[in-house]
Amino acid sequence: MTTTPSLPTPPLSPEAVGLLAALQARIAAEMEQAGGWLGFDRFMALALYEPGLGYYANGSTKFGTLPQGTLEADGNLKGAGSDFVTAPEMTPLFGYALAQQVAQALQATGTTDIWEFGAGTGALALQLLTALKAMGQPVQRYTIVDLSECLKERQRHTLREHLDTVQWVSELPPSFSGVVVGNEVLDAMPVTLLSRVQGQWFERGVSQKDGQWVWEDRPTALRPPLEIEGPHDYLTEIHPQAHAFVHTLADWLQRGAAFFLDYGFPEAEYYHPQRHMGTVMCHRAHRADSNPLDAVGLKDITAHVDFTGIAVAAQDAGLEVLGYTSQAHFLMNCGLIDLMQNAPLPERAAAQKLVMEHEMGELFKVIGLVKGPVFEAVGFARGDRTHRL
Repeated sequence: MTTTPSLPTPPLSPEAVGLLAALQARIAAEMEQAGGWLGFDRFMALALYEPGLGYYANGSTKFGTLPQGTLEADGNLKGAGSDFVTAPEMTPLFGYALAQQVAQALQATGTTDIWEFGAGTGALALQLLTALKAMGQPVQRYTIVDLSECLKERQRHTLREHLDTVQWVSELPPSFSGVVVGNEVLDAMPVTLLSRVQGQWFERGVSQKDGQWVWEDRPTALRPPLEIEGPHDYLTEIHPQAHAFVHTLADWLQRGAAFFLDYGFPEAEYYHPQRHMGTVMCHRAHRADSNPLDAVGLKDITAHVDFTGIAVAAQDAGLEVLGYTSQAHFLMNCGLIDLMQNAPLPERAAAQKLVMEHEMGELFKVIGLVKGPVFEAVGFARGDRTHRL
């Protein structure tokens, strides 16, 4: 996910005002039932996924290269725009490179199905299906797991020429085999906030005061996986829902591999003493901010991924780690440089952002998991950092 310099956030439409009010009432009702306080993980889940109201469940435009509203010649701000752009919307070369890894994994695991979690606009699915067809790699079924009805409609339009291969589900079946992909999925899973204040640990949650959402800390026995050095106050996250997702995936995956691409760090970097303000960020109109209690339902809320935690959860659940590396190393191992040489200049320029260290190349990481025989995954051939997890 990237944000770009943009125009000021446009004023709220009447529809947005109504959505805000309805979602606030829904959260307030649950908060009252819970005694006036919600842990941040539950607040984040409602803000993002509450049916019809949450950010990913309402009809607002999320993905795209333009911010919310464009400046017309008359000086007015017009257009629906979007909130952020992800790699598949930046250039199809992202999906074409990833297809090399997916093809190898399908062959190595002897499977023909692909499962994608959180498919966004459907751009990555289109890129993978196009590239795999050109490679002669058979795909029997491409299944998209997505909770957002409005995004499903956009995906159906994007994938209208592949409807004989693509299907949509809202939950996993009792078991399946195949290759799983997830681009910027783990970062959108609700996190638990932990705050150390004057040496005491609290769970940070949300309450309401004078009609406004406010932070409220409560003592907790929860702790980060590492001891945080120093006496200073410290705010961070733990990721029980992401770990539960990995356990569920392992239970249901009979044979196959999984590849997750996202921004994050290994445990030692994630819980570094200097990272004292945590990683929760919001994205709206191609601007980033750190206040998830503002404009709830109208912007994305994310947290960086603790890849060590993902790897440990996977191994505990019976999966093996194929590799872990930066997005730059992964995509170059998958042939991105060769793809760039044959691409038009605009595509080459966009692809450079995927691998440049100060853009997405280093912040974004890739982890590969497998159920069944371990194979030498091409994406981790050079630059594997599994030893740093």
